[in-house]
Amino acid sequence: MSHDSWLFSKMATPVSAPFVFLLLLFQSGVWGFPVRQTPQESPTCGYKSCHATKPGMLNVHLVPHTHDDVGWLKTVDQYFYGDRNDIQHAGVQYILDSVVDQLLKNPDRRFIYVETAFFYRWWKQQTDDMQNTVKQLVNEGRLEFVNGGWCMSDEATTHYSAVIDQMTMGLRFLNDTFGHCGRPRVAWHIDPFGHAREHASMFAQMGYDGFFFGRLDYQDRNRRMVAKEQEMLWRASESLTPPMADLFTGILPNGYNPPEGFCWDQSCDDPPIRDDPDLEDYNVDDVVTRFLHIAHGQALVYKTNHIIMTMGSDFQYENANLWYKNLDKLIRYVNQKQSNSSEVNVLYSTPSCYLQELHRANLTWPLKGDDFFPYADSAHDFWTGYFTSRPALKRYERISNSYLQTCNQLEVLGGPISRKGPFGAGDSETLSKCLVLVAVRLCFNVHTSVLVSNTLSSLSGSPAPRVYCEHLNISVCHLTETSKKFSVNVYNPLARPVSWPVRLPVNGTAYSISDAKGKAVDSQVVPVSQATAAVRRGRGYAVNELLFQVQAPPLGYSTYSVSLLQNGPPSPQSSPLPRAPKTIQNKFLRVTFDPETGLLSSLSNLETQQTVKLSQNFYCLRDIMTYTVCVCVQDDQDQLTVVTDRSQGGGSIQDGSLEIMLHRRLLYDDVRGVGEPLNETSDIYPEGLVVRGRLLLSLSPPATAADTHRPLAQEVVLQPLITFTDGELSRSTRLEFSGLQAGLPPAVHLLTVSQWDQDSVLLRLEHQYQASESKEHSQPVTVNLQKLFSTLDVLGVSEMNLSANQWKDEMTRLDWKAESGEKPLPKRGGDPSVWEVNLKPMEIRTFLLRVRQR
Repeated sequence: MSHDSWLFSKMATPVSAPFVFLLLLFQSGVWGFPVRQTPQESPTCGYKSCHATKPGMLNVHLVPHTHDDVGWLKTVDQYFYGDRNDIQHAGVQYILDSVVDQLLKNPDRRFIYVETAFFYRWWKQQTDDMQNTVKQLVNEGRLEFVNGGWCMSDEATTHYSAVIDQMTMGLRFLNDTFGHCGRPRVAWHIDPFGHAREHASMFAQMGYDGFFFGRLDYQDRNRRMVAKEQEMLWRASESLTPPMADLFTGILPNGYNPPEGFCWDQSCDDPPIRDDPDLEDYNVDDVVTRFLHIAHGQALVYKTNHIIMTMGSDFQYENANLWYKNLDKLIRYVNQKQSNSSEVNVLYSTPSCYLQELHRANLTWPLKGDDFFPYADSAHDFWTGYFTSRPALKRYERISNSYLQTCNQLEVLGGPISRKGPFGAGDSETLSKCLVLVAVRLCFNVHTSVLVSNTLSSLSGSPAPRVYCEHLNISVCHLTETSKKFSVNVYNPLARPVSWPVRLPVNGTAYSISDAKGKAVDSQVVPVSQATAAVRRGRGYAVNELLFQVQAPPLGYSTYSVSLLQNGPPSPQSSPLPRAPKTIQNKFLRVTFDPETGLLSSLSNLETQQTVKLSQNFYCLRDIMTYTVCVCVQDDQDQLTVVTDRSQGGGSIQDGSLEIMLHRRLLYDDVRGVGEPLNETSDIYPEGLVVRGRLLLSLSPPATAADTHRPLAQEVVLQPLITFTDGELSRSTRLEFSGLQAGLPPAVHLLTVSQWDQDSVLLRLEHQYQASESKEHSQPVTVNLQKLFSTLDVLGVSEMNLSANQWKDEMTRLDWKAESGEKPLPKRGGDPSVWEVNLKPMEIRTFLLRVRQR
């Protein structure tokens, strides 16, 4: 089917309906849908475009590539334009210009590109003729996209929802622009500092046939080289039925760099191939001899008669002629040796073509089940400090992702008026692009706050302007500090009701608060702490904080009215008796603090009558692991879980201990490429950044621990969005709203709700429990899509892969055999009906819904 139209796959309609819905999308409108392959199409891209190899010979696959960090030593703009070359010489636009030019000069040449963020920018600047030329190169498999996300994401500190979003955005652009031939077959993570099995699981569910990476612990690599286990089948989930999360994985031989002595970029010093025999420095024989020696040596530590060599590195190919001229010669002169009994065949290739040959070998492969963490490149040189580095940025990312998901939801719930309403025009796409460029605050202020205001105004019926207070974490909000009457709107992006503590900066000493039903809400006014006042550095002047608990319905909001009752100085606080233990408790928990240090000394679960003594200390760590949402330590009776508000490093060096790394600061460069110490300062904090954070503790029996920490972690990741309106709301204002007809079952997380096009919504439902993790919740659960939303009628549904760039019923992957000899398990059973979808533990299912606003 062409780009001009598409039909919802297996279109879901009521049984009584004698028709299906057909949606026509013209080229002048929005694209963004996977293109079904028709029999008339015969593209030569992908596996069909691979050069022939020679059986019985050692086939060396040369893969020309560049690795273009989407921000590292320079900004994204500087890298693209080639600005600030005094920091690092790199200009991505010139790389793409030069590569396209050189590919056109020889049809045998190949090139792979990875970072869609850069390619998208370059593409927008090209003429129609150049775009058509590039499309031809892609359709012929001469230019191939691998990985295809907006960027090559880190695997240790990123949250999986953000990874899925950025992959979806990059792959959607490739699909829109190049169709079937733009879809990558191979995942390619050559530079992340270690690799997580959850990432591999996601890649498998996105439809990738294989995965290649460059970095792993030096001891693990050495062992795998001896055992010829550098290529394996990664079983990336204990919950998902194989081969759903199985991913063939290969370790590249030289990181992602060319073999020593064979780098022909302008940034390299290796000699070119000098092939004029009349010249004194003719070196063809030497080059060929050295290459054959390297190739034979590499073949000794891999399993087949095919090996891969990455011919490129960071920001290379700005002058692609240097590379291709020498690679052409290398291929020609090495292959000429075959007439003299050489059994080495060299060819231009791509990761997918190399993968195809490994699959054709029809071998069995060792199984891998855990992570490739931590990563060390030599003894005592662990790349683990970044688990904790830049805690302010890590929290900024989490808040930004929460903003993005909230804006996506509100854009769907509000309909067209959310994008163009009383407060102007705005959409969530702007925030999506800003998020990957870490420019969210500017975009939220300028663009997305308009979308939020439009939607909340429409849903509530109130035209009152919305106020956004971005510095509540340091008790700064001009409206709450000065207003005598205001309302607090709490939007909950989760698909279940939540209860959330609110802390607002105020100058009064007594307030009355009522909820959406007019019921009084308990509150407390406390003085601003000295620590908070010190962090503010003159921003804001509130002397008190107003504390109260709010509840919000699933995927909806609730409004609280706040009125000043009494002004004046803060109430005097009585000091505890010297050396008396300090205890805080409610009906669920009791926490005791050491009177001498103020640190935690015990935690009690009053419901289960469990008490654990704690010893909290601050000191330096060496052997640490990363955790993105929570970390736990347990024995047979108790599990202590810590939920964090950002990714951090942690470890359990001794039994019963749990160590968490809060911050990292260096006075000297760590000699890992940045060239400067990790010493973050600012005009406000010249002595060093000050970061506030939260660690939430849960104490439960191991069998029920997940029932607490799973939903708690989701609350921290997707926290409520709080907005304010000044003065009295009109009596007609709708004070409470839910976008769902009912909250979802506790096991189900609403991972994605976003506008796909004018009449379509992208939906992802996730079973958030592992198999056997919870007696109550680790069971299959069913969700009815037609009974999901309160503002939308669902007219049709089609399932997609995780990254939403393939129809699920068309997603086929290469099959791989494990050395264990086990046979693939039968495929999952069907859903109860076209509208009811079944979710098994740890399963994420993605749907494109045809909707109509009610």
